[in-house]
Amino acid sequence: MILRLAIGSLLARALTVGMTVLAIALSVALFLGVEKLRSGARASFADTISGTDLIVGARSGSVQLLLYSVFRIGNATNNVTWETYQDIAARPEVDWIVPISLGDSHRQFRVMGTTQGFFAHYRYRSGRSLDIPDGHGLEDLYDAVIGADVAATLGYAVGDPIVVSHGLASFAAHDDQPFRVAGIIAKTGTPVDRTVIVSLEALEAIHVDWQGGAQMPGQSTPVEVIRTMDLTPSAITAALVGVESRLQIFGLQRWINQYPEEPLLAILPGVALGELWQIVGVAETALLGVSAMVVVTALLGMVAMIFSSLNERRREMAIWRAMGARPATILGLLVLEAMLMAAAGAVLGLAVVYLGLVVAQPWVDSAFGIWLPIELPAVRELWALAGVIGAGALASLLPALRAYRLSLADGMMVRT
Repeated sequence: MILRLAIGSLLARALTVGMTVLAIALSVALFLGVEKLRSGARASFADTISGTDLIVGARSGSVQLLLYSVFRIGNATNNVTWETYQDIAARPEVDWIVPISLGDSHRQFRVMGTTQGFFAHYRYRSGRSLDIPDGHGLEDLYDAVIGADVAATLGYAVGDPIVVSHGLASFAAHDDQPFRVAGIIAKTGTPVDRTVIVSLEALEAIHVDWQGGAQMPGQSTPVEVIRTMDLTPSAITAALVGVESRLQIFGLQRWINQYPEEPLLAILPGVALGELWQIVGVAETALLGVSAMVVVTALLGMVAMIFSSLNERRREMAIWRAMGARPATILGLLVLEAMLMAAAGAVLGLAVVYLGLVVAQPWVDSAFGIWLPIELPAVRELWALAGVIGAGALASLLPALRAYRLSLADGMMVRT
């Protein structure tokens, strides 16, 4: 009976109730949308590198090693000698190992030297491999494979020349040995998109006539001669390692960290990513707080609407009282109306979020590399919706208590 009365009362005030429900729905959609985006960004962040068991570099901090080896941010404190790299590669626990050499740049994009094994073993987003739909990998000494952002920003296509600059902020260019764009990697949403990838031998080749960060005066070795030289690097920046068995990870990590020939550090990418997220994840908490305040504002708007309607409904409530309705019934009616409005807003907001996911998912994935999965609401989201409905009931108590205290005579009195 009271449910029918509540629904009829809401339908009688369809316009104001509809606007209130819409405000709650938009605030709930914002809150859930931020939560979906936060969880998607966190999952994509954690999936920047997957399938790699260890990252090895010169001894420093785990976050610093992760930043320069995976995110191309900052520089290594020292290099790892090629002999040490070979010692690690020869360990029986190692299934594969990929060297990485950093230091040069191309128009503010980092240049990374590596081997063809990088394309075979680098994984992101829970096991996806790199795809080169346009062109091919590193086949010639002066081949360069570029990320999607490099190609889009600089307008490069396969076959275009690339001149690598010495260092990160240097005006000295290796223009005597230009590279050629051999392939363009499909968008990944990882730092690979902003990287120019060449071979380790190519980095050695362009530095044949360089010493101490500058080209030696009068030295210009012909490219034909360079191609015949031994271009094995003397050192690398870091290495990505995959082990034969997960049970061997910690043993190999301990051996590398205790390596007697030079100070090394081996980190687990997942652990280091978790540490890094704790540093950069403060913004997500602030964003959730802002969206939660939007929900609170919408609920306060609902309370204001109920308060403003009390004066108009004085006679209606007096009639209910005259027909035998107890004050507690009036209080329960107003609370139920608020819960119905909050529930309708929560359900509508949830529908808006999923509609937005269907429309925005491919665009967000291609533009930002953030995968927003379309799946059933998580338990946390369901609790949030229940919290909105509960908060709506609590927020309605104040106007409901005022209506509870209104007397029958007050409702029948004509005010001028």
